Amino acid sequence: MDYQRELDARGLNCPLPILRTKKALGELGAGQVLRVLATDPGSVKDMQAFAKQTGNALLESGEAAGEFVFYLRKA
Repeated sequence: MDYQRELDARGLNCPLPILRTKKALGELGAGQVLRVLATDPGSVKDMQAFAKQTGNALLESGEAAGEFVFYLRKA
């Protein structure tokens, strides 16, 4: 998937991945996509809730070898 920016939140625990995601999305234009890498298992539910609360679209999420990847499109 194409994305305009990547955020490496690996090694960070709640709430830092969400806080950094919010900041990074704030620096993007509407319709741009942010790729987030995380290792905190709680980030899966956090990203889903964050997307619903903010109106940003969680386009895709996945997990491989203990790392989570999320693609969010800024509203």
